[in-house]
Amino acid sequence: MSQEVAFDLIAGLGNPGPQYEETRHNAGFWFLDELAARYQGVFRPDKQFAGEVCKVRVGQRTVTLLKPMTFMNRSGQSIASLAAYYRIPAERVLVVHDELDLPVGAVRIKQGGGHGGHNGLRDTIARLGKDFWRVRLGIGHPGHKDDVVSYVLARTPKSDHALIMDAIADCMQEFGHISGGELNKAMQALHSRKPA
Repeated sequence: MSQEVAFDLIAGLGNPGPQYEETRHNAGFWFLDELAARYQGVFRPDKQFAGEVCKVRVGQRTVTLLKPMTFMNRSGQSIASLAAYYRIPAERVLVVHDELDLPVGAVRIKQGGGHGGHNGLRDTIARLGKDFWRVRLGIGHPGHKDDVVSYVLARTPKSDHALIMDAIADCMQEFGHISGGELNKAMQALHSRKPA
């Protein structure tokens, strides 16, 4: 099945503040920071959208990057307000987030689906609908649901952080395909990679 869609908005999920910078829940922010650096973009606070916004030029297209500063459980407020302002339909929005149900360092791209207990996705679905795309960055699972909150908000061990950053680096290599709508090529490369 062909997956051809170009993205106008890419949002990374995370929590603002230095106490959260190195937590697993901020993997979406790590992705966007790498993306902005790759395309010489600079994030700036934007009160209108309750986030930090950066515009980058990818090939012939301008793509808006967004890091919501609303805290995770209100991420959709920021994403939906920017999408509505620029009239970006949900299917042209890509949300990057940490994923408990994937091994550390795994990557999957998908459209739609539920929130799986992820509060950032829960709020985004509530405000934007289900048709947006996701890049799911595997962070592993602590093994018991009662441990999830402390796990995602704990400082990421160096070994896990390295695996996640390796996955993000591979996503950067495929980003021309991702942003330009050649998702089949990106999926083929990223879904088949094996974390070291």
